[in-house]
Amino acid sequence: MTHDQFTRRVAKPVVFLAALIPAGALVWAAFTGSFSANPLGDITNATGDWALRFLCMTLAITPLRRLSGWHRAVRFRRMLGLFAFFYGTLHVLTYVVLDRLAGVDVPVLSLSLTTGRALAVSLGADVVRRPFIAIGFTAFVVMVPLAATSTAAMIRRLGGGRWRALHRLTYVSGVAAVLHYLWLAKIDVRRPMAYGALVAILLGLRVYWTRDSSTNSSSPLKSVTVRSGRTPSSSNG
Repeated sequence: MTHDQFTRRVAKPVVFLAALIPAGALVWAAFTGSFSANPLGDITNATGDWALRFLCMTLAITPLRRLSGWHRAVRFRRMLGLFAFFYGTLHVLTYVVLDRLAGVDVPVLSLSLTTGRALAVSLGADVVRRPFIAIGFTAFVVMVPLAATSTAAMIRRLGGGRWRALHRLTYVSGVAAVLHYLWLAKIDVRRPMAYGALVAILLGLRVYWTRDSSTNSSSPLKSVTVRSGRTPSSSNG
């Protein structure tokens, strides 16, 4: 079995199943009644935590590949990003359906225009009143076009350059998600600060590599070398 076959047939299915474990744990807790006295909080916290963790894993792929030389790591990036979106969607739906919709003074199962209008008013008021909700929605909304353009067909349609530029929105989503967690925590900020430090390191490495690449590309020696068609010498002399 080649490395590519192992990655496709073994490693990726294992990662996929492992990424479903947190969702499975929530389903199991619902069936067995093992939630705490605040099940809504348990679901909200778990889905939010895992959305942020998968965002961090997605952002870690490029540094891992560059620092370790394990170039096949990039094959897991799309899957990890989609799982970040999956848990982010569960997080938002938990808030919208189980929190806001349940608090609307209309029949919950009614799909009437009145219900939609009341829900929109409730959500709008919450976004305006609580900034951490607004920044959390920003983190989620930014992920929507990333998930929608994650297929190979969309990469071909957009072109590599435009696709890469669009998917830099992952950085925005990561920062917004950390701010959402930080503003929500208020008092005990140790965990959101740890996530913030991790995201800062992962983005800082990108900035460093980008500046280093720009410096090297503007080097007179590199310019002469490229024009002459020669490769630079590896010697220090």
